[in-house]
Amino acid sequence: MGSSRSLLLFINLAIIILNLVAPTISQDDGICTFTADYCWKCYDTGTYTAGDKYQENLNSLLSSFSSNTQINSGFNNSSRGQDPNKINAIALCRGDLLQDSCQACLNKSTVILLQNCSTHKEAIIWAERCMVRYSYNLIFGIEQTDPLKHVPSPNYPKNPQQFEPVLTHLLGNLSDRAASTNSLKKFAAGHATVPGGEPIYALAQCTPDIDKQNCSSCLKQSVTEIQTCCGGRNGGRVLKPSCNLRYENYSFFVSTVDSLVDIPAPVPAAPAPKEEKKKSNIKQIVITIVVVFVAFVTILSICIFLRLRKRRVKLDEDENSEEINLVESLQYDFETIRSATDDFSDANKLGQGGFGAVYKGKLANGRYIAVKRLSKNSEQGDREFKTEVTLVAQLQHRNLVRLLGFCLKAGERILIYEYVPNTSLNHFIFDTTDHAHLDWETRYKIIGGIARGLLYLHEDSRHRIIHRDLKPSNILLDEDMNPKIADFGMARLFFMDQTQGDTQTIVGTYGYMAPEYVVHGRFSVKLDVFNFGVLVLEILSSKRISSFRNRDNEEDLLSYAWRNWRNDTVANIMDPKLTTGLGIEMMRCIHIGLLCVQENVASRPSMASVVSMLNSHSVTLSLPSRPAYFLQYNSGSDITGSDESNITVSGNKKSDFTEPYAR
Repeated sequence: MGSSRSLLLFINLAIIILNLVAPTISQDDGICTFTADYCWKCYDTGTYTAGDKYQENLNSLLSSFSSNTQINSGFNNSSRGQDPNKINAIALCRGDLLQDSCQACLNKSTVILLQNCSTHKEAIIWAERCMVRYSYNLIFGIEQTDPLKHVPSPNYPKNPQQFEPVLTHLLGNLSDRAASTNSLKKFAAGHATVPGGEPIYALAQCTPDIDKQNCSSCLKQSVTEIQTCCGGRNGGRVLKPSCNLRYENYSFFVSTVDSLVDIPAPVPAAPAPKEEKKKSNIKQIVITIVVVFVAFVTILSICIFLRLRKRRVKLDEDENSEEINLVESLQYDFETIRSATDDFSDANKLGQGGFGAVYKGKLANGRYIAVKRLSKNSEQGDREFKTEVTLVAQLQHRNLVRLLGFCLKAGERILIYEYVPNTSLNHFIFDTTDHAHLDWETRYKIIGGIARGLLYLHEDSRHRIIHRDLKPSNILLDEDMNPKIADFGMARLFFMDQTQGDTQTIVGTYGYMAPEYVVHGRFSVKLDVFNFGVLVLEILSSKRISSFRNRDNEEDLLSYAWRNWRNDTVANIMDPKLTTGLGIEMMRCIHIGLLCVQENVASRPSMASVVSMLNSHSVTLSLPSRPAYFLQYNSGSDITGSDESNITVSGNKKSDFTEPYAR
């Protein structure tokens, strides 16, 4: 009797300590009871002002969830706006719901959440059939354990001793199935029967943006929470941002998703003599105390560990199998894309290249998209395709083209981008008719936007990324002529402390590639700086980098710019259509362009320095040294003044790559 009391006291003490380390709940919480239809939490991490840009982005994003008929998996995650008013949000419906039921739940939940958490910058709501959450922090692909809600049933099972092991086995089985699925629904439901006939119906579900390991961790921890919150009850729920568990003694989900889980029969023990039985009882008590203590220490360690890594994104060890899973929630149905482009009609074609074609499309919700359909014999292989998906999907900057999704189907590889209406910079600066529309203010804005986009890639994104193919056709212009860097099929990812790499395969475009890259295969962020310098000189002069006729001489743009700089005839570099005269900003841009194309790699400025030079006239510019002459390392090329060719060099191989919105 004394041993039993000591054991009970120890268990109660463990539960008290676990409750102390559990996430605290604020005053702004919906009451989570078994009879409540909705349960929510408003985070105390900041507020916004009614009517401001944050609220506008929030309302727009949440309303798009409930009206998006293109997502039929019951899951959606998306972002809206720019920092500091950027919103990230997730919507998840129960895995058995049809689309109409899902949208109805999301509609009502969104209204309740906005009513009860008005002005809060972070919030989450759980309904019986769906969940909605939003935050200004990054929440995609991260296992979240805070907040945690328990919803126990007020009722008890008929046979508690036999009910509990059946429940534990059922929840463990469903958790493994939900975590291991590779579909857009990390969901499993099923039932088992307790000896005596009492049924248990249960489900396990994760948000599909987290990977298998994090889903499994979230659900297994939730199974242990059942003992804390709902032990001895015939129903209960454990609710977390990244996963949830539920069990009842009645069927609460659609029967088509139900599956019978076999429970192994217990092996009967042989009767023991009284003395052996007494010793066995003492031994069992000791073992129970040890097991409870070990379990307590383990659970405490897990709780502390999970709280410390709350914002940590886990990198998957198997890159080939998990890269596409990272953006699984962005996958579009092929029939949706076929319909949006009118079956890839020629009337919607924006461009054609060796990679395939780009089409303009319109989704059912009225949104315009650009659809990049790779040809079956495209030189851009699976590696380049995965690179573009995994890199671009994680990049969020106003001067980068946003990847909206992708489509994988037998024989089809498709990327879906935001539609940028003014096509490429290539069309404006080299077209004899349209380049007149580019006044100096517009060109200066374009130069600054490209610089900020490159700075984000090199220093401010989650990874250090080298584009390797920056050129006018890969700069798209939106309706306000803001530049957006496009086409990351040749991009290389660096660790943040890595400064240089080498390659045996040279990819890019003649004239834009720095000499150290062409000759030695050596690349760094200074390769993009060189690209940027060439691009600046092209924007200023409306002349291509490749050779052009200058009176009786044939020159490349770098030679032409350097000669006029040395002869103090800088005005000759500028496009004659710019009639406002040679101003300070024009002079600085020519100066910056020449600094970026210097032959000495170490002498080229970083993009952080370039942005400072463009933003402040008080920043002193050093004198440029001789540029890497284009004709010096491109002799024998068949490139003409009107051609812009991409190359891949590995031995004697040469092939075309993409020009995103070519005409």
